[in-house]
Amino acid sequence: MTTNRLVLRSMRKNLKMYYLYFFAMIFSIGLYYIFSTLQHDASIGELMDTSMNFSTAFQVAGILLIVLTIIFSIYATNIFLRRRSQELGIYQLIGLSKFWIVRILLLENLILSIGALLIGMVFGTMLSRFFLLILLNLIGIEEIVGLSLSWQATIQTLLVFVLLTIVSSIQIVMKIYKSTLIELFHAEKKQDDLTKRPSLTVGLLAVMGFLLVASGYYVSTTILDHIESLFFMMLLVLALTILGTYLIFRTSISWVLYLFRKKKDGHLGLYHSLSVAPLMHRMKEHANSLTLITVLSAMTITMISLSYSLYYSLESDTTLSMPFDFVLEDMENEAATLVETLDEEELDFSHNEVNMLRFQADFLEADSHQEPRTQHVMLLPAEQLQQAGLEVPIPKDGEAVYYHLRTLIEGADGSLPKEVLYEDTFSLTITELVIENAMNYNFYGQQLVVSEQTFEEAFEIMQQDDDVEQVVLHTFLLDQTEDREEASPLFMSSFEGDLFLIDYHSLYQESLQSFGLIIFVSGFLGFVFLVSTGSILYFKQMTEAEQEKNQYKTLRQLGFQVHDIMKGIIRKQAFVFLIPLLIGLLHAIFAINVGSVLVVSSIVTPILIAMTVYVFIYLVFAVLTINYYRQIVKSSL
Repeated sequence: MTTNRLVLRSMRKNLKMYYLYFFAMIFSIGLYYIFSTLQHDASIGELMDTSMNFSTAFQVAGILLIVLTIIFSIYATNIFLRRRSQELGIYQLIGLSKFWIVRILLLENLILSIGALLIGMVFGTMLSRFFLLILLNLIGIEEIVGLSLSWQATIQTLLVFVLLTIVSSIQIVMKIYKSTLIELFHAEKKQDDLTKRPSLTVGLLAVMGFLLVASGYYVSTTILDHIESLFFMMLLVLALTILGTYLIFRTSISWVLYLFRKKKDGHLGLYHSLSVAPLMHRMKEHANSLTLITVLSAMTITMISLSYSLYYSLESDTTLSMPFDFVLEDMENEAATLVETLDEEELDFSHNEVNMLRFQADFLEADSHQEPRTQHVMLLPAEQLQQAGLEVPIPKDGEAVYYHLRTLIEGADGSLPKEVLYEDTFSLTITELVIENAMNYNFYGQQLVVSEQTFEEAFEIMQQDDDVEQVVLHTFLLDQTEDREEASPLFMSSFEGDLFLIDYHSLYQESLQSFGLIIFVSGFLGFVFLVSTGSILYFKQMTEAEQEKNQYKTLRQLGFQVHDIMKGIIRKQAFVFLIPLLIGLLHAIFAINVGSVLVVSSIVTPILIAMTVYVFIYLVFAVLTINYYRQIVKSSL
């Protein structure tokens, strides 16, 4: 029999094993081709009018996608080789050399990889249009864009394919040359050594796992207090939580299971024998994969939740940042032109003038031992802002309300009261901090709102000072928010030059494209992460089901029914799937708490939506695994 015929015969015989590996390759290549096609489509970048670099965002995400694809491929290849270990052992037993076996496996791997490449690229080509429509919908572009085939995307995908093939080939070579004949025959039966009593060291490591995770959580709550060392703090949190998570799966859970068995005096019964016992024998083996799945789950949930929160809260955050549709500073003629233009277009609006003083003042903190901070101040009268259409309280005379939307992001000191002092001639007491803006964000200065009487007193004191700017702000509010899109170009055409002026609608559209791109990229990566983690668990449990088939046959011969056996199996799968999920959710909650400063509005709703969707899709893999076990149990007899 020739080598080629033997390869084809082996592939037909092992078709049931190959389809998992084949699916992993097709999935990885297909999704990467879709991503590359969108990345290199010039028409999308031209339509986007955002400061965020479209290509850069896709390049960074592409690197993450390659890394995850390699990890996924390594796990799939490892499971595939393990399931064929006895066959490889038989090849050696009948006298075939390791070089010959490696050549056969590499040839099989090459055939499979080329097939996966072709199918994956066809699959990617068909679905690229679908993902393009999702992206355009997220960034608010209604124009019809034709997606052309990109040679750059094809070449990039081919390079990734070559990389995956090289990695899997190295795995095959190392597996054959490093494994002994006995190891190959016992690979599928390999279990952890179960000691009668865990050592004191194991007990200490078990406790240390929980302490490391708790320490990571605590440090994450203090990150905002150490903005200057943000990168180091983030690395510290990652190191503590990942190492702690590994120890939890490696030792802590084993210790808990040991205590459970001890409590039962070793008599576990049918259900616990099918759930607890297999876990006790394989917990060390599962530690790496369960840690990886937990970390990926936490990353995915955090990434999707925060990006969706930014997108979900876009309109409310824009409103907090830009309370007026248009504002012009000391531009009387331009304001008159805009009023005339809006009237011609029959757009309903309100136009008001708000006086403002801009000057430098010293901010004295509540702790008098601290040095005062000198900052530019925008002093605004509350009554005029109310007349302009804002709902702001009127402070008492001599007091001010501090409006600062970016307080949390900038790590500003929110302690009150604060004293604001201008050249020993005028002072204010800040009694309240409001996390929003009283004037559009593009006007320079710290926004302090005072009563009309306090404003007049300040004006009398400062009017002769050349360093104080006396400004008139022309504010515009449209009666119908639907008119913003039509009015925005009219505002931009009412003045000449490249002045830094921006209106509500322009900021909203720019943010929509930026956050739409972010949620698309994070959603795409999140989907890949989710499918990868679910598939890794699914593949591993399928392998275990095949290994345990004889045990189920024995139980069936003893008279146990399928539903009796399935009760124990369901408990085991609940543990395998839910423990990484729950720990991942807990990790994500603390990570989201740190990232929540990026969003001013409430993020509870979008986070709950994102988590619910993630958990639902994740549990689909648990259901598929249980159904596969049910088929194995039924067919065992």
